[in-house]
Amino acid sequence: MPRIFLSYRKPDSRWMRNRVYHALSDRLGADEIFKSGQSIPPGADFAEILRRQAAECELMCVLIGPGWLDALGEDGVRLLDRAHDWVRLEIATALRAGNRVVPVLLGDATMLPDASALPAEIAELAHLQFLRVPETHLPDGLAHLGGSVIALLSDADAAVEPGRGAAPAAGPEPSTTMTAHVSGGGSAYQAARDQTIRPA
Repeated sequence: MPRIFLSYRKPDSRWMRNRVYHALSDRLGADEIFKSGQSIPPGADFAEILRRQAAECELMCVLIGPGWLDALGEDGVRLLDRAHDWVRLEIATALRAGNRVVPVLLGDATMLPDASALPAEIAELAHLQFLRVPETHLPDGLAHLGGSVIALLSDADAAVEPGRGAAPAAGPEPSTTMTAHVSGGGSAYQAARDQTIRPA
């Protein structure tokens, strides 16, 4: 299951979006990145896959270029204002699941949208700390993005498995073992932590 979901609007900043995808794939491996155009096989139920991946990812990067907010459909209606808009559904699904969502601003001048400009179910996006990939310093920006994503995934690993790497405690006393299952903030992955209670 890919850990990172790239949410994007197809007509928006296509060449920068592709650079982001390839930069992250080079750092983390293509299997760790979900990008609908690359990751959904022919004949698969794309709606089901998109919903499941958005709900189960550890990190969603919302790629926002200059045309992301105000993109219009053929009928002249703003795409974000449609309840069935896939970008809107992806973000809302990840937020409801409690997954980490990071806006990634593409270009030097792209601004994070105001909450008032977003549908209520994704208005939280306006208050989330963003990352920027500037066009004028693209290699440095992509390197910074890759490092930041790796750090966020490492933080998630540490939170899910707080005892990983610790040496087991030794002792002759008899013990009882209890297993507590900790939910990963609404995501599909879980961690089990063994707690040992020793008799007085």
